[in-house]
Amino acid sequence: MVVGPGTVSDQVPVTPDPAEGSVPGKAIEGRSLGRIAWTRLKRDKVAMSGGYVIVFLILVAIFAPLIVKFLGDPPNEFHQNLIDTSTLAPKGGTGISGDHLFGVEPQNGRDIFSRVVYGARISLLIAFLATGLSVVIGSILGVVAGFFGGWVDALISRAMDVFLAFPLLVFSIALAGVIPDKAFGLTGDALRIALLVFIIGFFSWPYIGRIVRGQTLSLREREFVDAARSLGARGPYIIFKELLPNLVAPILIYATLLIPTNILFEAALSFLGVGVRPPTASWGGMLSDAARFYTIWHFMFFPGMAIFITVLAFNLFGDGLRDALDPKGRR
Repeated sequence: MVVGPGTVSDQVPVTPDPAEGSVPGKAIEGRSLGRIAWTRLKRDKVAMSGGYVIVFLILVAIFAPLIVKFLGDPPNEFHQNLIDTSTLAPKGGTGISGDHLFGVEPQNGRDIFSRVVYGARISLLIAFLATGLSVVIGSILGVVAGFFGGWVDALISRAMDVFLAFPLLVFSIALAGVIPDKAFGLTGDALRIALLVFIIGFFSWPYIGRIVRGQTLSLREREFVDAARSLGARGPYIIFKELLPNLVAPILIYATLLIPTNILFEAALSFLGVGVRPPTASWGGMLSDAARFYTIWHFMFFPGMAIFITVLAFNLFGDGLRDALDPKGRR
């Protein structure tokens, strides 16, 4: 049947075909999981503020000699002329001036600003190295225990229980006391730093090991693991190529939360006198020296604030990173 002009059919609008190029379209850009997590993290202003502080502290630790050259004096240089010989306190109460931004120490007159800056090198170096050691050991043993199960899981899990129940602080004090000034080809600060990294890192791996083991128990039942097995993949290949890449997020999150714990532990050991030995500057050692002069507020305030700000920055950034990588777990 032919429809003539003037009928309803002539009044129906015709939609242009996009294939003819009349309507240009915009291609949808795909985003990786890392980019999505970075977008979420950038929206968290508190976490980003913590990240900026962390970057600033790392730069301060790296460029400590340059900073001290322009803004202070060498950390172990005495300034007896700034000390009141009758009270052993800095002249003027604190000794804060344009040359000494945080004042000087009682009794010997060392520049507190320089020692706080150099103390950042010790605290961050030990914390990062110890965290790296515990992450490597805990991740490997945790994924092995979760993947193989059976007697392997039972053996590693019991080892975790033993390490978690170990009196680490007492052991650290005893071990630091019996190690001589020269051992394993190391001397001085290098030996003390290596000893602290070993004590903190080697005995902290069960914390992250238990988390990795629990995640592995869930991942090993997933389809991609079954697919790898069906293609003939063996255990080591599945662990390092399939499971560990999917465990990067929880490992990274826990590592950022473990670093401040290690900073506090290093400061506690230095405070007790079993950390880095004087005259090398460390935040915990400065607090230990300040305990004898508790009435002089600035001596304890600045190293204490350095520890507080550093730990707070890592905790805020770690919480934000956890929310960015695991939005379903957000409180």
